[in-house]
Amino acid sequence: MKPEELKKLDAYFKRTLNPGIVVKARPRKNDSAEVYLGEEFLGVIYRDDEDGDLSYNFSMAILDVDL
Repeated sequence: MKPEELKKLDAYFKRTLNPGIVVKARPRKNDSAEVYLGEEFLGVIYRDDEDGDLSYNFSMAILDVDL
């Protein structure tokens, strides 16, 4: 993802969910980014630019040991 996209997504997650969230670029991947709360990995945001409609999908796995 482009740096401008990362900044917009970071601001959105901070504003919507938690100010401590950080969106980071993924190494060797340009279609997705990683989401962290502090040092804790939360999930991945995927860029979807299909049929000319741009959207982002956030995927978060919740382990049973975390519940």
